[in-house]
Amino acid sequence: MPQPDRKVHPELVAVRRSPLAGKGVFAIAPIPRGTRVLEYLGDKITQEEAEDRDHVDRVLLFDLGNGWVIDGDPWGTAAYVNHSCDPNCHTAVIRGRLFVIADRDIAIGEELTYDYMFDPDAEIYLCRCGTAKCRGTINLVRP
Repeated sequence: MPQPDRKVHPELVAVRRSPLAGKGVFAIAPIPRGTRVLEYLGDKITQEEAEDRDHVDRVLLFDLGNGWVIDGDPWGTAAYVNHSCDPNCHTAVIRGRLFVIADRDIAIGEELTYDYMFDPDAEIYLCRCGTAKCRGTINLVRP
């Protein structure tokens, strides 16, 4: 059985204007299912430090859920992957590093997305993904 490709492949994507929100990440080559496309880079800080940082014009914080947050590098490509309620990617923490991984084959020109799954009790952010599965908010909805 062949081993999965464990390398990150940022050469498969480019940042461009997005119909979803500002800039987005788009495939410039076919991306096979299971590919680690990008690593979400930035300072690893505590939740408390994250609350103290000023993020007026950008939301690049990625909550790892264990008291740690990555304050995304504003020049890092992964920080531009937009939300969708019906995403084609997911994120995974592997050996303390955060990756964006393709859930299915992604065609050239397709925008990469993952579900942000914001806390349902946090400030509500409206969703503009426009998919048939859109729940109307980036926040998870309580059942």
